[in-house]
Amino acid sequence: MQINPKLIKNQFEKSLDTYNKNALVQQIMAKKLVEETAKIKNYYDNVLELGSGAGLLTRELVKKIHFETYSANDLVEKSKLYVSEIIPEAAFYCGNAQRIKPSKKMDLIISNAMFQWLKNLEKISLHYKNILNKNGIIAFSTFSHDNFKEIKDLTGLSLNYKSLDEIRNIFEKIFEIIHTEEFSYTLNFSNPLELLAHMKNTGVNSLTTQHWTFKEVKDFCDKYKELYPQITLTYSPIIVICQKI
Repeated sequence: MQINPKLIKNQFEKSLDTYNKNALVQQIMAKKLVEETAKIKNYYDNVLELGSGAGLLTRELVKKIHFETYSANDLVEKSKLYVSEIIPEAAFYCGNAQRIKPSKKMDLIISNAMFQWLKNLEKISLHYKNILNKNGIIAFSTFSHDNFKEIKDLTGLSLNYKSLDEIRNIFEKIFEIIHTEEFSYTLNFSNPLELLAHMKNTGVNSLTTQHWTFKEVKDFCDKYKELYPQITLTYSPIIVICQKI
């Protein structure tokens, strides 16, 4: 499906204040991402975080990684407030992560649960390589094909998720792959409305501009309970860490 940056921005802007409280899986991803990155090095001169949002990854990173300068990027200007509460001296670049042009070369580019929104990973991987210093690290988490499989089965709506093998094939052409992993995490809800609220509160309901009528919501809930009586929502995270060759 086509990715609409304006819709993504609007939905995440609405969910910033509720994101950290509801982004349970993204919190697990952020911790794993930081832990594996810190195993490689726990000090990087210049760090760039892509998709900083409400500062969930930022907060995890400062626990284990030291740096000289920190820059953050997000589509939503308000993200700057969250990052500055954690790192007051952080530079902030508001705009599309695919076109970011920081003022200096980076030693670490890190991003949590954002790469699934990027259109062209081949082009993006080269762009980020050019931003990195020699031996620089790019570390990110994203999701694979089975992410939100229940929603896809019911509505047909899904991002064009890539498998871990597909991502490896793209990045190993110009980077050395240091670490990869994938896992599955299932959330359980008491009813489908609670599930929809979870998606809204984490900004991941950015797949369509369509506003559902009461009947459409009821139909969705009825079909969900019929197909998934336990009311589950599947996440399928991927973590990738590479070094510039």
